[in-house]
Amino acid sequence: MFHGVLSGNVVCRGFDLEVDLLDIQRLNDGVARNTFHFSKVSCFAAALLQDGYERCYSGAALGYGVGPLLLARKGAPSSVSEGRVLTPGDTTTASLLFNHFFPGASRVDHVTFSEIMPALQQGEADFGVVIHEGRFTYEESGLQCVADLGVLWERETGLPLPLGCLVMARSVSDQHRAEFARAVRASIEYGYAHRDEAFVTMKRYAQELSESVIWRHVELYVNDWSLNLGELGHQALSRFDELVRARRVV
Repeated sequence: MFHGVLSGNVVCRGFDLEVDLLDIQRLNDGVARNTFHFSKVSCFAAALLQDGYERCYSGAALGYGVGPLLLARKGAPSSVSEGRVLTPGDTTTASLLFNHFFPGASRVDHVTFSEIMPALQQGEADFGVVIHEGRFTYEESGLQCVADLGVLWERETGLPLPLGCLVMARSVSDQHRAEFARAVRASIEYGYAHRDEAFVTMKRYAQELSESVIWRHVELYVNDWSLNLGELGHQALSRFDELVRARRVV
C-alpha cells in the first residue's frame, strides 16, 4: 500500500510526510494521544476516536478470510477460560473480536503482535490471537488453531471483516485530507503496477521473509476495498461500529 509514498514516487502535493513505521497498538495509542495527523489504525481504535479523526476512503484492510486466529500451544487447557491468553493490544480489532466471541476469558495480557507466537512456542502462554503473516505460518511453529475470529464474524454478520483503516485528523484542513486520500490511492495503484519494486520494500519490513508468504499476505489484505470502501465496505464498517458501541471500552 505504501511503497509509492515511502519511495517518493507518489507525493502529497502541498505538504511533506514524515513517516513512522510502528506496530498496530503503538499506532492506536499515538492516535489516541493526537500524535499523528494521519495514521493506520485498528478499526476498533478508529471507532473509538471518531470525534478527533475521520476514516480515509482508501487504505483500509478488510475482506473475507482475513480474520485474526486464536491459536493454542501444545498441551494447552481444554477451555480458553482456563488459560493465559495474549492479544496484540487492547484497542486492536483482534482484541475486540476475541472479547466478543470468548467473553469468559479472565487471564488476558496485551503484548506486541510479533511476541505472541514465540511466547506460545515457549509455553509462556496458553492461547494467543495472531494477526498478519502468522495465519500462514502457525502450523510450522507447532501451534493449533482454536478459532478463526474472522469466520465467526462472517457467520454472525454475512459481511467482510474490517481489520484496519487509515484515519485523518479533523484538525487538518479539508484540502490536505483530500490530498492525503488521493496519494494513498495512488500509492496502492503504483504498488500494483510496480510489483518487483514494491516487493523490495515489503521484504525489508516483513515479519516473514518467504516470498510466497509475503505475496499471500498482500493478496489477502490488499484488495478492491483498499482502493475504495464502496457500499459493502461501508456496510461492514457500520455493523462493526455497532459492535464497538455495544462493547465500548474506554
